Amino acid sequence: MDWAKVDQLIDLALAEDLPAGDITTEAVVPATEQARAVFLAKQDGVLAGLEVAARVFSQLDPEVEFRRKLEDGEEFRQGQLLAEVSGRAASLLQAERTALNFLQRLSGIASLTRSFVNEVRGTKARILDTRKTTPGWRALEKYAVRMGGGCNHRMSLSDMILIKDNHIRIAGGISPALKKAREHLQVKNLSSIKIEVEATSLNEVREALENGADWIMLDNMSVEEIKAAVALVAGRVPLEVSGQVNLQTVRSLALTGVDYISVGALTHSFRSADISLEFI
Repeated sequence: MDWAKVDQLIDLALAEDLPAGDITTEAVVPATEQARAVFLAKQDGVLAGLEVAARVFSQLDPEVEFRRKLEDGEEFRQGQLLAEVSGRAASLLQAERTALNFLQRLSGIASLTRSFVNEVRGTKARILDTRKTTPGWRALEKYAVRMGGGCNHRMSLSDMILIKDNHIRIAGGISPALKKAREHLQVKNLSSIKIEVEATSLNEVREALENGADWIMLDNMSVEEIKAAVALVAGRVPLEVSGQVNLQTVRSLALTGVDYISVGALTHSFRSADISLEFI
């Protein structure tokens, strides 16, 4: 994790919430008042973002003490204490919402990811995330996916070549798109970069395979088509399923024998975990 970038994000969040101070706390809480509070789980889930929450408090007030009860990646139960924080009451109140915003959202992603991971347990399929992330939050949200037991796909457009439908249309087909991609990697001396191709039919799978794709994405294909693609490819390249994936369908997709299942919902349709900060 690039904590310098995370700290910049925390700075932005605190500046957004405290543009001219906290007038409520300043009005009713004595500056010297000390307090202690606990992060309390209001539901079951998987923890992610505890270090980010701790950094929110330390950036606002270095004298605040933050004590973990669990670590990121661990499961928690409703009613469980996740962490304890103590220091100036004003500092705790001013950092509360920003810390919870990070912790609730990241734990929500980790919890949803764990649900998908549990559904495919016993198969070889691994759950992948996508680039459908909150702008500026990608590194954190993909971290939360890892804490839930999922795997990261591309972090950015710079990481690998992924030839999708619009690239194929503009290039004039899968074969010319792959040819251009190979030539580009040779010119740029980027031979280690993988090339993935999106396919929507068995004919496209065959074309991608015959023209040297390193990885094939099966987009919105039926279970029967996916099984046929698995048989056709026969393990020569990794196969990824994408499109219309949910908790009700993911296991049947995994049982086809594919290597990866990408789930955009992990980072665009999660529900924030219900966690509160309770003052003692």
